[in-house]
Amino acid sequence: MKLKIEGLSAGYDKDFVIKDLSLSVNQGEFLSLLGPSGCGKTTLMKAVAGILPAQGGRILLDGEDITSLPIHKRGTVIVFQDMRLFPHMTVEENVAFPLKMQGVSRSGRLEQARDLLEKVQMGGFRDRRPAELSGGQRQRVSIAVALIQRPRFLIADEPVSALDVTIQAQILKLLRELRDELDLSYLFISHDLNVVYQLCDSALVMKQGRIVEQGTVDELFDHPKDPYTKQLLAAAE
Repeated sequence: MKLKIEGLSAGYDKDFVIKDLSLSVNQGEFLSLLGPSGCGKTTLMKAVAGILPAQGGRILLDGEDITSLPIHKRGTVIVFQDMRLFPHMTVEENVAFPLKMQGVSRSGRLEQARDLLEKVQMGGFRDRRPAELSGGQRQRVSIAVALIQRPRFLIADEPVSALDVTIQAQILKLLRELRDELDLSYLFISHDLNVVYQLCDSALVMKQGRIVEQGTVDELFDHPKDPYTKQLLAAAE
């Protein structure tokens, strides 16, 4: 699913955080947003997902204008850093919950939940509650919660930053496998340049709500052109 953003402006009240921003994410592409806190990454993510209304411009998925669509009709889903699972529900119930809200029968939603739990290697944990899982296991469940909504486009907001290095590697491998199996496109936010280099195809650097530079990960990391990009990468080494 191709995402195209044309002249997007968004922010809070009349205070624009991003203005006249344009970019594209191709089918099956991992695109990472890079930049310091406050540069507009989260605002862009929320605008694409529909959490924050656009104040100008257009957001298109495969040519369909989704700019004014409500969250549940957009086909965009966010995997958050803080693994937003219901503590009183089992793993299986958490994954099935979005389908319950859509009116899918109990048997139908549980069958789909079990299939997805197998995909994320959590089939043997379906009767446990989130508190009984490790951080990496909870993140796998969060990914299954996102995927059961059959997203056309997946947004990952620092999905591995709270995990130790070994578990990070496992989740990144899982995200790559799911991208290849389900032909997903990702908008990926991370402050960890090592994670971006391992996972993403391309990246763009943001500063004060605008795009400073964009290219493949190899181009951006090995041959940055903009002075701000060079400064950002040097500071992270």
